[in-house]
Amino acid sequence: MGKLVVLKFGEGSFEQGFAVTLQIGEEHERATTEITGKLPSFPEMPLYYSHWQSSYRQIGNRYRLHADQMQVTNVSMIQDCENTSHILRARFNTWLRAEEFRPLREKWLERLSSTEEVRVILQTENSQLQLLPWHLWDLLERYPKAEIALSSPSYDRIHKPRTLNPLVNILAIVGNSHGIDTQADQALLQQCRNADVSFLVEPQRKELTDHLWGKNWDILFFAGHSSSHGNGESGRIYLNKTDSLSIGELKYALKKAIENGLQLAIFNSCDGLGLARELADLQIPQIIVMREPVPDLVAKEFLKYFLQGFAGGESLYQSVRQARERLQGLEDRFPCATWLPMICQNPAQIPPTWDELRSAKTEEPPPNLTLSTRRRFQRTLLSSLAITALVCGVRLLGFVETLEIQAFDLMMRSRPAEGLDPRLLVITIDDDDLAIQRQNNESLIGASISEKSLNKLLVKLNQYQPRAIGLDIYRDFKAKQPDLITRLQQTQNLVGICKGSDGTVNIKGIKPPPEIPTGNLGFSDFIHDRDGVIRRHLLFMNQEATSLCAAPFAFSVQLASLYLRPSGIQPKFTPEGNLQLGKTIFPNLKSRTGGYQNIDANGGQILLNYRSSKQIAEQVKLTQFLSSSAVNPNAIKDKIVLIGVVAKGDSPDTWPTPYGAPLDEQMPGVLVQAHMISQILAAVQDGRPLLRVWSLWIEVVWIWGWSLVGGVLAWRKLSLPWLVLAVSITSGVLYIVCFGLLIWGAWVPFVPSALSLVVTVGLMSIYNNSKTKVRVASGE
Repeated sequence: MGKLVVLKFGEGSFEQGFAVTLQIGEEHERATTEITGKLPSFPEMPLYYSHWQSSYRQIGNRYRLHADQMQVTNVSMIQDCENTSHILRARFNTWLRAEEFRPLREKWLERLSSTEEVRVILQTENSQLQLLPWHLWDLLERYPKAEIALSSPSYDRIHKPRTLNPLVNILAIVGNSHGIDTQADQALLQQCRNADVSFLVEPQRKELTDHLWGKNWDILFFAGHSSSHGNGESGRIYLNKTDSLSIGELKYALKKAIENGLQLAIFNSCDGLGLARELADLQIPQIIVMREPVPDLVAKEFLKYFLQGFAGGESLYQSVRQARERLQGLEDRFPCATWLPMICQNPAQIPPTWDELRSAKTEEPPPNLTLSTRRRFQRTLLSSLAITALVCGVRLLGFVETLEIQAFDLMMRSRPAEGLDPRLLVITIDDDDLAIQRQNNESLIGASISEKSLNKLLVKLNQYQPRAIGLDIYRDFKAKQPDLITRLQQTQNLVGICKGSDGTVNIKGIKPPPEIPTGNLGFSDFIHDRDGVIRRHLLFMNQEATSLCAAPFAFSVQLASLYLRPSGIQPKFTPEGNLQLGKTIFPNLKSRTGGYQNIDANGGQILLNYRSSKQIAEQVKLTQFLSSSAVNPNAIKDKIVLIGVVAKGDSPDTWPTPYGAPLDEQMPGVLVQAHMISQILAAVQDGRPLLRVWSLWIEVVWIWGWSLVGGVLAWRKLSLPWLVLAVSITSGVLYIVCFGLLIWGAWVPFVPSALSLVVTVGLMSIYNNSKTKVRVASGE
């Protein structure tokens, strides 16, 4: 399918300049590109044309003007004509390269390929603009399959369907032939394949009108003498030695012929722009005329080349361009012969091919753009619905869960850092701390901190009044030192851990420290996904009857509750079974939540909204803290102090997170607990958003919306490189939107949306290409 380019010239003059609008689109469709610009004033341009016209007409090469205006060839004038033509061409192209016109020129080059067939229509009422040699525009000459036609800004489409003939019906009028050879024209027409040619040789006026009324003509042909009058506003044809007619005097007969299906008028005679303007007022679809007086030989050669191409299967515009360019071989004797043939076009009509003029099937009217748009919208709507249903079905079956989780992790890692949580202090026990304790002959049997160091640590911490102390170390055995036993029993803000059992995977659990009261215990169980990564936060659960750990609340919830207790906030449950702290409700995850499909959602689970940094809080090493004589009281007072292991040598307590799954990138369990505590406190006190998901139906609508976007992109019928660029940019926008929503606490479907976008673009583009190929193959 070729391209249609329309250049619309608005009000203006060569003294003031012209406003110009460029439209580019596919044939048979509404323009998809439009840009406005301006051609600057150039009052000398009509003079350059007038100088060329004068030198051309002085040559006198047996023109097909009416007989009394024919001159004898004057070879000495040829060089002068060539000189003025070169000047006109140079000045014309200089004008079209003006800075004000550059945006249109660049848009043309951007949107049109030199391999495409391009119909260019120039719409203007200005007769001097129409006369200019537009075929010499250097931009147009870059496109070997482009040809330009003239048009009036006012036009109408012929609504009556044509009754097609078995053969191409041609009415050939041979007018006054004094001094010229019209026999050659008749012979060329008789050689046309699948044509029925009726000749009227020097007819009388009534004979001509009767023929125009009497049959469904496809082509009207005139050979003989003609001329234009009134500055090209009207024209006359010379029927015989005594009679001549204007188009106005044939108005009713021509209107009837056009109504009956006349598609093309060819005036192989002189100075035809006046004829073309009058015929355009009658809404004839296509006209071929000569802009200036045409030498007899040039007229015969043009007709020969044109009929060879058009009747041989070439498009009308390509046939005219090829025939026009082949006249260059005559320009040594007939300068500027290639300037003469011109097409005048009714923009509402589509030029037919030779075979379409005689097709046996009923011709369909030009496409109704409103109906075509409605059908394409319906097709896009239905296609996007079907693809959305397919993508959502694939998603519910879990086939894209891995991709969604990976995209979620990428967004989590990409979030801006939020800084340290000032409510927390983490006392870490690393490999050096373990080694120092052993060097001091402190027993580490069953624990990562000796009883001596633990007792010393608790004594020192209590001096600075932390609001809560979390001992993230398993102690499922009794203490031996009396001082430590008393300390563990009497430290009311100390929270210990235990681990619940799970009969489904044969996990027996771990007992809590026997010295710590039951109300100060929290379970340390983490919920990890199939890939082992911790993305969920277990707040509470019903322990099994045989569990060694009876704590109903998580270690993180217990510490956060202790911290919030002075503010009068106590944990409670909503009627739906969700945990509530103050005004903040922590909604439980369901088995199908966001990108998760069919997860184990037992207990009270929420998505873990990491603080987007591994460095969650201020950290200090155990040995460093115990050995320091000076401690900043503000670093401990009214804070939550977590005590845990970060050592990597002896039974490391590390876990895969969105920030890293390999062993050397995993996060120590005490820091994961810090993220969980920080999430609870920040949600209650700072209003930091919890990670939530949309309802299923909102997610479906969201996915469908991006499928519709893909349908619109496919609707545009862009070339493959532009389509790939458009899809890439749109996918990038989708990712940025999803990333921004995640920062604000909403995990929305990115992978299914991108999948629906790409699938819709791909399938609809394939469908559009296949339909185009079918049309081409069937000759539509």
